Amino acid sequence: MVLSVNDRKDIISKFQTSENDTGSAGVQVALITERIKYLSDHLKANPKDYAGERGLSKLVGQRKRLLAYLKKSDFAAYTKITKELNLRK
Repeated sequence: MVLSVNDRKDIISKFQTSENDTGSAGVQVALITERIKYLSDHLKANPKDYAGERGLSKLVGQRKRLLAYLKKSDFAAYTKITKELNLRK
């Protein structure tokens, strides 16, 4: 995987809502955003990696769906996450 175990733990602890929360929508968006950043850098160095492009577009779509769910269900968490991750609304 792209992220080390310590990096994942740091991201999860920053965005979790309770002690045992590791899979809420906010945590998933933060983890996917880190993977998107890594893949974007990878594709700048390897422009012919078409499988990587497909993976990147799938991740962007998944993050978009999760953000739409967050916006609909918990608008305060949506605004907090988009502000902290510097995502456009």
